[in-house]
Amino acid sequence: MNTMTYKGYTARVEYDERDNIFAGRILGIRNIISFHGETVAQLRTEFELAIKDYLADCKEHGLHPEKPASGKLLLRVPPEIHGRALVAAQAAGKSLNQWATEVLQHAAQPG
Repeated sequence: MNTMTYKGYTARVEYDERDNIFAGRILGIRNIISFHGETVAQLRTEFELAIKDYLADCKEHGLHPEKPASGKLLLRVPPEIHGRALVAAQAAGKSLNQWATEVLQHAAQPG
């Protein structure tokens, strides 16, 4: 997956062979924000404009812009997985939160 980042927002970028353009979509927020460009430079410019427009629109309407993540994550897992994760965290000398953060960070590494 190809991505680009601006002001903490990440977009997925794909090439649309049919229309001969690059198309992007902001990830991690409920609003659907997309943009496109014929060149990578134009795509980058349109991405930044899309974010600036989103932030300006939120400000104009007195809304707090949605952030891609709050830092709080609630997971529901089977009790046996929860138990094994707790044992693994304790064996590593860490809290379950510290251990899970490291595991998620490793799993989410690009490439």
